[in-house]
Amino acid sequence: MSILKTGLKILPVCLALIFTGCTKSSDSKTQNSPRQVNLAIWGNYLSPEMVQKFTEKTGIQLNISNYTSNEELLAKVQAGAGGIDVAVPSDYMVSIMAKLDLLEPLDKAQIPNTSHLLSEVTNQAFDPENKFSMPYSWSTAGIAINRDLFKGTLKSWKDVFNNADLKGKVSLLDDVREVTAAALKFHGYSVNTTKPEELKKAEETLLKMKSKVKMFNSDTIEALVNKEVAVAHTYSTDALQAAAQNSKIEYILPEEGGTRSIDNLVVFKSAENKKEAYALIDFMLSSEANVSFVKSIWGGPVLKETRAQLPDNVKNNKALFPTQSQISKFENLVDLGDNTRLYDELWTKIKTE
Repeated sequence: MSILKTGLKILPVCLALIFTGCTKSSDSKTQNSPRQVNLAIWGNYLSPEMVQKFTEKTGIQLNISNYTSNEELLAKVQAGAGGIDVAVPSDYMVSIMAKLDLLEPLDKAQIPNTSHLLSEVTNQAFDPENKFSMPYSWSTAGIAINRDLFKGTLKSWKDVFNNADLKGKVSLLDDVREVTAAALKFHGYSVNTTKPEELKKAEETLLKMKSKVKMFNSDTIEALVNKEVAVAHTYSTDALQAAAQNSKIEYILPEEGGTRSIDNLVVFKSAENKKEAYALIDFMLSSEANVSFVKSIWGGPVLKETRAQLPDNVKNNKALFPTQSQISKFENLVDLGDNTRLYDELWTKIKTE
């Protein structure tokens, strides 16, 4: 989810959006084979309209596969899953992938649209000089409510974790870092803590909460719109897309804070279509694509001119554009190195006990 993204371990589905299958090795290309590029991206994160526009403008066929957590993407790549040229990992995962020598240093001369990027989303701690990544979107993770199903007060994680009326009516993201972050914020701790006593309190809170949880789910749009849950721990992009379909759905930035993230475009060293990968990244950073992205996906813009080109209902949306006071309580997840095992152990207990 991304200033600032979301996961249920659903097997990634390769969506060949131009009526084709996943890409074969470049070794099998013939002179008459169409140019193509393979993009691994979060679900609901690129509109079909822009997929079509990219192919129309470049003649390059775009093949898409989805993942629902950064860890799932990393596992795919480490397992040797071929055919991924470009992906959109969140901030801390860029750092991890760079350390694992999985990422291609970017040739910025092939991405001229980087000159339009907002300074707020470049030169971040996870990639200080944007050597390996370019920002694609920013987002927050918070709470969505379907007011047809829940009419009570809900302003904070406290209102979620301590509310007996939500038993069987709430979903949590199927993502170890995000779910633990919510419990840590509930207790007033940093989302990046490695203190055993603080993680123990978060674990106890989540084990207690588990009896109320209907599902762990990172694709929350349908669950909210179809009234499968009254309250969902969710990414702002999904919550705002759901709200665009149903006006009874609200997105809440919890009073205690939460996580914020920047999702980024990267090219893998193993990419077989590098020229096409650069063409895709430059297109995704074009004004046309960024405006379309914010309007349809409700992710935060990364280009200087984008907000001014948005319709009033989008550019003035307070959930999409939080105040500085609100966002100051949100933290970016960071790579915890060997201490990641503390979160993995906690997650195993939450999912199995």
